[in-house]
Amino acid sequence: MVMTDNILPDSRLVQPTGVVRGSAGPVPSTNWQPIYCANCGAEGGMVPAENMTFCFWLCRKCEVTCGEIAGTMSMPDEVFWEKLKHEQLEAHGRFLTEQELIQVVEADASPLSTLIKEGR
Repeated sequence: MVMTDNILPDSRLVQPTGVVRGSAGPVPSTNWQPIYCANCGAEGGMVPAENMTFCFWLCRKCEVTCGEIAGTMSMPDEVFWEKLKHEQLEAHGRFLTEQELIQVVEADASPLSTLIKEGR
Protein backbone atom coordinates (compact mmCIF):
# COMPACT_ATOMS: atom_id res chain seq x y z
CA MET A 1 0.00 0.00 0.00
CA VAL A 2 1.41 3.40 -1.01
CA MET A 3 0.43 6.40 1.06
CA THR A 4 0.36 9.70 -0.77
CA ASP A 5 -0.95 11.90 2.05
CA ASN A 6 1.09 12.92 5.06
CA ILE A 7 -0.55 11.47 8.11
CA LEU A 8 1.63 13.34 10.60
CA PRO A 9 0.89 16.97 11.50
CA ASP A 10 3.29 19.75 10.59
CA SER A 11 5.13 21.22 13.60
CA ARG A 12 5.29 24.70 12.05
CA LEU A 13 2.57 27.32 12.48
CA VAL A 14 0.18 27.81 9.56
CA GLN A 15 0.78 31.57 9.81
CA PRO A 16 4.44 31.79 10.88
CA THR A 17 5.28 34.17 13.69
CA GLY A 18 8.63 34.60 15.38
CA VAL A 19 10.63 34.21 12.16
CA VAL A 20 14.19 35.48 12.60
CA ARG A 21 17.08 36.13 10.26
CA GLY A 22 19.90 33.90 11.43
CA SER A 23 23.64 34.11 11.09
CA ALA A 24 24.52 30.76 12.66
CA GLY A 25 24.17 27.15 11.60
CA PRO A 26 25.19 25.55 8.32
CA VAL A 27 23.23 28.06 6.22
CA PRO A 28 23.87 31.63 7.45
CA SER A 29 21.64 34.55 6.42
CA THR A 30 18.59 32.32 6.32
CA ASN A 31 15.17 33.03 7.79
CA TRP A 32 14.37 30.60 10.62
CA GLN A 33 10.91 29.85 11.97
CA PRO A 34 9.99 28.21 15.27
CA ILE A 35 8.58 24.69 15.51
CA TYR A 36 6.45 23.15 18.23
CA CYS A 37 5.88 19.63 19.52
CA ALA A 38 3.14 18.05 17.40
CA ASN A 39 1.67 16.45 20.53
CA CYS A 40 1.90 18.97 23.41
CA GLY A 41 2.89 22.23 21.67
CA ALA A 42 6.20 22.73 23.51
CA GLU A 43 8.66 25.05 21.76
CA GLY A 44 11.23 23.09 19.81
CA GLY A 45 13.81 25.29 18.19
CA MET A 46 13.99 26.71 14.69
CA VAL A 47 13.99 25.36 11.13
CA PRO A 48 14.69 27.11 7.82
CA ALA A 49 11.63 29.10 6.73
CA GLU A 50 12.31 28.73 3.00
CA ASN A 51 12.42 25.61 0.83
CA MET A 52 10.88 23.40 3.51
CA THR A 53 7.63 21.64 2.78
CA PHE A 54 7.13 19.67 6.00
CA CYS A 55 8.47 19.40 9.55
CA PHE A 56 7.30 17.01 12.26
CA TRP A 57 8.83 17.15 15.73
CA LEU A 58 8.10 15.57 19.12
CA CYS A 59 9.69 16.83 22.33
CA ARG A 60 11.67 14.31 24.40
CA LYS A 61 8.83 13.89 26.90
CA CYS A 62 6.27 13.09 24.18
CA GLU A 63 8.75 10.91 22.30
CA VAL A 64 9.10 8.76 25.42
CA THR A 65 5.35 8.78 26.04
CA CYS A 66 4.26 8.17 22.42
CA GLY A 67 7.18 5.96 21.37
CA GLU A 68 8.88 5.85 18.00
CA ILE A 69 6.73 6.35 14.93
CA ALA A 70 7.05 3.58 12.34
CA GLY A 71 8.64 4.65 9.07
CA THR A 72 10.33 7.74 10.48
CA MET A 73 13.90 8.54 11.42
CA SER A 74 14.60 9.59 14.98
CA MET A 75 17.81 11.56 15.45
CA PRO A 76 18.46 14.31 17.99
CA ASP A 77 19.18 17.69 16.38
CA GLU A 78 22.55 17.84 18.09
CA VAL A 79 23.59 14.58 16.43
CA PHE A 80 22.43 15.78 13.00
CA TRP A 81 24.33 19.10 13.25
CA GLU A 82 27.49 17.29 14.43
CA LYS A 83 27.26 14.90 11.47
CA LEU A 84 26.83 17.86 9.12
CA LYS A 85 29.85 19.66 10.59
CA HIS A 86 31.97 16.50 10.49
CA GLU A 87 31.09 15.77 6.86
CA GLN A 88 31.96 19.34 5.78
CA LEU A 89 35.32 19.23 7.55
CA GLU A 90 36.11 15.75 6.25
CA ALA A 91 35.19 16.46 2.63
CA HIS A 92 36.28 20.11 2.37
CA GLY A 93 38.55 20.80 5.34
CA ARG A 94 36.35 23.74 6.44
CA PHE A 95 32.77 24.87 6.90
CA LEU A 96 31.15 25.78 3.59
CA THR A 97 29.44 29.08 2.82
CA GLU A 98 25.72 29.29 2.15
CA GLN A 99 26.33 29.47 -1.62
CA GLU A 100 28.65 26.47 -1.50
CA LEU A 101 26.08 24.44 0.44
CA ILE A 102 23.44 25.32 -2.15
CA GLN A 103 25.78 24.12 -4.92
CA VAL A 104 26.43 20.86 -3.04
CA VAL A 105 22.69 20.18 -2.77
CA GLU A 106 22.07 21.08 -6.43
CA ALA A 107 24.90 18.77 -7.59
CA ASP A 108 23.31 15.95 -5.57
CA ALA A 109 26.44 13.83 -5.82
CA SER A 110 27.97 13.58 -2.36
CA PRO A 111 27.34 12.23 1.12
CA LEU A 112 27.08 15.86 2.31
CA SER A 113 24.24 16.49 -0.14
CA THR A 114 22.42 13.38 1.08
CA LEU A 115 22.86 14.41 4.70
CA ILE A 116 21.53 17.93 4.06
CA LYS A 117 18.48 16.52 2.27
CA GLU A 118 17.80 14.08 5.12
CA GLY A 119 17.65 17.04 7.50
CA ARG A 120 14.96 18.88 5.54
